Amino acid sequence: MKPASPASSFKSDMPPARFLTSSILVSLAMAACSLSSPRPGGTHALPAAWKNAGSFPTASPSRDISRWWDRFNDPTLSRLIRTALDANPDIASASARIRESRARRNAEAASLFPQLTGSASSNSRSTHNNLTGTQSGTSYSAGLDASWEADLFGKRRNIVEAASANVGAAEENLHSVQAALSSEIAITYSTLRATEARLNVLRLNVKTREQTSQLAGWRQQAGEADSLESNQALSSLEQARAAIPALEQTASQTRNRLALLAGRNPGSLDTALSGGKGIPDPARSLAIGIPADTLRQRPDVRIAGYQVLAAAANTRAADAARYPSLNLSGSIGLTALSAGKIFNPETTAANLIAGITSPIFDAGRIRSNIQALTAAEEQSIQVYRSTVLTALSETEDALIACRRTAERLATLEKATVAAREANNLAQQRYQAGEIDFLAVLDAQRTLLNLEDSLIGTRTDRTIAYIQLYKALGGGWS
Repeated sequence: MKPASPASSFKSDMPPARFLTSSILVSLAMAACSLSSPRPGGTHALPAAWKNAGSFPTASPSRDISRWWDRFNDPTLSRLIRTALDANPDIASASARIRESRARRNAEAASLFPQLTGSASSNSRSTHNNLTGTQSGTSYSAGLDASWEADLFGKRRNIVEAASANVGAAEENLHSVQAALSSEIAITYSTLRATEARLNVLRLNVKTREQTSQLAGWRQQAGEADSLESNQALSSLEQARAAIPALEQTASQTRNRLALLAGRNPGSLDTALSGGKGIPDPARSLAIGIPADTLRQRPDVRIAGYQVLAAAANTRAADAARYPSLNLSGSIGLTALSAGKIFNPETTAANLIAGITSPIFDAGRIRSNIQALTAAEEQSIQVYRSTVLTALSETEDALIACRRTAERLATLEKATVAAREANNLAQQRYQAGEIDFLAVLDAQRTLLNLEDSLIGTRTDRTIAYIQLYKALGGGWS
């Protein structure tokens, strides 16, 4: 079967389930092909390009996204993610799951070979006769037993194949955990830097309001203003101060969250996190590739593909149970009255048995088992298709978020510059007695809201890029 172009679909006379299984095999083999629907006559073709790619280049992204966090040029973030990938308990658990799957696969593979067991014993006995008296003696025996079930119709081989697919799924699960962990750390880290930036803005705003409140007090003492203006200035100042503890609490809890993700005790990373460069700034030259690149790269798609392969192998193994099986067994035994003569040829006895067994009547057990496993295979196929659609949707959503947050950020930057100029002008005119305090208060509130929105939008843009890296399958290699 030849893989079709991304804009076309496979055509085959194969049954839908078997056909889609072949498609997944090709997908896992890094082919950019269409996915057939399990419904007869239905197809779902991969798009040739991303709808919302915009100005992103379409070169292969694998070089850019395997360690995408380095592209933010933030050494603290890169060091934090490397620490987490080495020490996070979820990573260690996923690694142990791989070892478990491999051991189970090796145990299944061992059933393809003959099994050999050995035994040895001694038997003491005594007899009593009225004429000869009591007589005693000891006999010795040793034996080897061998058995082997010939895999005539591939039942055992398919079971081993299913176990091998489970190993592949376990390996991709580790990659999925790595990708999810790195993106979660980057998002949490960006949130921490945003909170710190909000604190800096708020503290500067408090200083400005302190000066304004002091000026309002002087004006009241000089008889140029009444107590209303002074109280308004003081209320504005205390309102700004009251927001600081909540942001400090958020910052401390976010640092603890990063320590948890890195597999460390709470507070152990506070010193390392104290020297940040602000909100990470994403690189603009990310190559996103085509949809087929993403499906090859994403661990969750690869996991779903391996699960289909495992389900298909289990179905074939159940189908092979309908056919006869050949069992070979043999034994060799040694029996002697003394230990020194146990290996004499005269003490040897051997036998070889070959038997064929075939199911004749089982009240539909085998047929029902095949039907159950076929249904399980169909379920895994639907999960695979759903995972593919989710991957495409997440990538498109991330591309939209990257573009829209950049547009919003450009507008807010202009608005913030204008608000700063308006705030400075309001301060100057208030000091000169040309305007009342309400105009100053309005300018301060507008500037604080815009600066807070600017920080939030910068964080949203960074998070959008992080989610895009994750959606493209980045974070592992």
